[in-house]
Amino acid sequence: MTEPAANIGVVGLAVMGSNLARNLASREGNTVAVFNRTRARTDELVAEHPEAGFVPTGSYAEFAAALRRPRTAIVMVKAGAPTDAVIDDLLAVFEPGDIIVDGGNALFTDTIRREKAVRATGVNFVGMGVSGGEEGALLGPSLMPGGPDESWATLGPILHSIAAVADGEPCVTHVGHDGAGHFVKMVHNGIEYADMQLIAEAYDLIRRGTGKTPAEIADVFAEWNRGELESYLIEITAEVLRQTDAATGAPLVDVIVDQAGAKGTGGWTVQTAIDLGVPVSGIAEAVFARALSSHPGQRKAARGLPGPSTGSGSGSGNGGGGEPAEDPDRFIEDVRLALFASKIVAYSQGFDEIRAGAAQYGWDIDLGAIARIWRAGCIIRAQFLGRIADAYAAQPDLPVLLTAPYFEEALARGQDAWRRTVAYAASAGIPTPAFSSSLAYYDGLRADRLPAALIQGQRDFFGAHTYRRTDRPGVFHTLWSGDRTEIEAP
Repeated sequence: MTEPAANIGVVGLAVMGSNLARNLASREGNTVAVFNRTRARTDELVAEHPEAGFVPTGSYAEFAAALRRPRTAIVMVKAGAPTDAVIDDLLAVFEPGDIIVDGGNALFTDTIRREKAVRATGVNFVGMGVSGGEEGALLGPSLMPGGPDESWATLGPILHSIAAVADGEPCVTHVGHDGAGHFVKMVHNGIEYADMQLIAEAYDLIRRGTGKTPAEIADVFAEWNRGELESYLIEITAEVLRQTDAATGAPLVDVIVDQAGAKGTGGWTVQTAIDLGVPVSGIAEAVFARALSSHPGQRKAARGLPGPSTGSGSGSGNGGGGEPAEDPDRFIEDVRLALFASKIVAYSQGFDEIRAGAAQYGWDIDLGAIARIWRAGCIIRAQFLGRIADAYAAQPDLPVLLTAPYFEEALARGQDAWRRTVAYAASAGIPTPAFSSSLAYYDGLRADRLPAALIQGQRDFFGAHTYRRTDRPGVFHTLWSGDRTEIEAP
């Protein structure tokens, strides 16, 4: 019998799967078996990249036979039923100790379910977040694998070989068991939603507040990318704003329909945060902003609604009532500081959700390690992720990221500009849901006392939900429909 040739296999050869397979094959020591439901796609990939030395297979049995033990397969197919179907087909030809890796954007609860079912067969199942898009898959993604420790012993060296590298460290870590990897990737995507919305709001503010063209604003973002805002998303924003439409000669951003799509991970992040009781207001507003953009009928019907009165002023020195900012350079600097402060809030909220998810599902997740593996390869890679890693290294039990010395100083430096920016936007009628909600969260977090006390009184009035007091222990209820005396609840 022929000795199995491959140490790793890829199932699903659309763009992401093909690029990941090519990445694997380009690394010393890897031989990659490939399989696609449509054989023509397998043959096409092998023909296009003879240098990869792929081992093409035409059936699951042939695929399994091509893999050395423990057989290891990375599944790159559409989430949901297609993933379940591939897992079932692989289980028919795999044996105990083999490894199935789901590299798609699966909902983490599906991964928990699948891992439990697959574990019963003796096969190891790993849900792995993959970030970086098509380019990252080919050149080096950020990888977030979960799954059992046994699988990491085999997978670790393979994944280290293909991951992006930041400061000499591969951007991959064993996140935790069962659904931990896909949970962290979900939150990554939620932060991505917030980051993109904040950048879009910054662009909109500068354009409306200064009258600069998209190309001129591109120069602003390019300059920002040389400082503390340095990140992949800031970098590509400048590229998008510089692009001219070949057909019309207009800025490309002006001919793109202003309706943003979504694939679900942002919504999952918000829904899960609600279940966990974690406020992720910046992420939520980013999700809702995309939803609002995708209701053109309602937006058209509402165009006649009254807006701010001309000349109403903002009281901030930045103009108001739709008027241009009085000092464009100062205004742009205010927007930059507001953007940085709001980004800090988005990342802080995301890490809060990861901590809460780890506690809920029994995962041991190193928050500093997550920040480190996001420094390269992934969509939200940014300079200040190193600062986040440093913060958790200095204080692993840090209660809220905003209180780490670096971020506290940055917020102190930027908060006045942040307030001026939000005030200008409100006065001018410019929607800034992510900027505004991030500032409100910041102020809520630092408040000595919140109006939640009144809410608890209301809840006790209509539903006898009880309340606690500030001056003594116990749970209490007021007899609102009686003589309004207070009793201690059982």
